[in-house]
Amino acid sequence: MIHVYMDDVRPCPKGFVLCRTVDETIALLKECEVGILSLDYEMGWDQPPGYAVVEFMVTHGIYPREIYLHTSSSMGRAKMFQQLYKNKPLHVAVHSYPMPDEVLRRVAESQSN
Repeated sequence: MIHVYMDDVRPCPKGFVLCRTVDETIALLKECEVGILSLDYEMGWDQPPGYAVVEFMVTHGIYPREIYLHTSSSMGRAKMFQQLYKNKPLHVAVHSYPMPDEVLRRVAESQSN
């Protein structure tokens, strides 16, 4: 199982696989079991937004176990959260905020062992 952090500029937290594009993120969702997915909304000039990953998950029924929305775009966060919340399977947790320090620490420590 892997954990995925999608962002075009922010550094990747320890223990996560960094995706700089929507296409990279979708490829990992298709090919790997993803535990935690943390999404940005604004992915850079002339790039599709993080919402495209949400649309992919909803359309194909492919979800990680847990989703965090670390974007600074309040409009993007609301749009992604609403779509995920109304379509996700019951076992998937969706959080409309960045990963707490406790989650970041737990993932980093699990990769050290």
